[in-house]
Amino acid sequence: MLGRVISSRRRYVAWPLLTVLFAAVGCSSSDVSVPSPEGEAARHCKALHKELPSAVNGLERGTAEPVSDFTAIWGDPAVQLRCGVPKPDVLTYGSEHYNPRADAAEVDGVEWLFEKQADGYRFTTVLRKAFVEVTVPGKYAPEVNVLTAFAPAVKKSIPKGV
Repeated sequence: MLGRVISSRRRYVAWPLLTVLFAAVGCSSSDVSVPSPEGEAARHCKALHKELPSAVNGLERGTAEPVSDFTAIWGDPAVQLRCGVPKPDVLTYGSEHYNPRADAAEVDGVEWLFEKQADGYRFTTVLRKAFVEVTVPGKYAPEVNVLTAFAPAVKKSIPKGV
């Protein structure tokens, strides 16, 4: 009888411990700041969300927290996508960070602004009717490689525009 009590007690202790361990090492969710696009941009972002790939550069799609049609993640640490973000300061004339010569390149038919971060890069679409931002941790260098996975969805969902 004592053996059963000890076994039951272990089971009750193990479940919370496993839950904490899974949360610490799992890659199924990540906190992502949710943008708040309106009107046409919101419609394009919702369309993009439906077209996003289940895997990016070998990284499986997880669940961004909070859940939103304007965010998505892949891998751990997460590659984060946010759709409907404001125009980057570096592209905004008169802003403190305005830079008309900012680094940008075309990847599979989509123009991206490149911004170096403390750990990795932030890429933002340009010349589209909604701004899409993809943040890639340095662990996945060369970070630009993930952009090829997003090109078909961006081209299909977000029309060119200024």
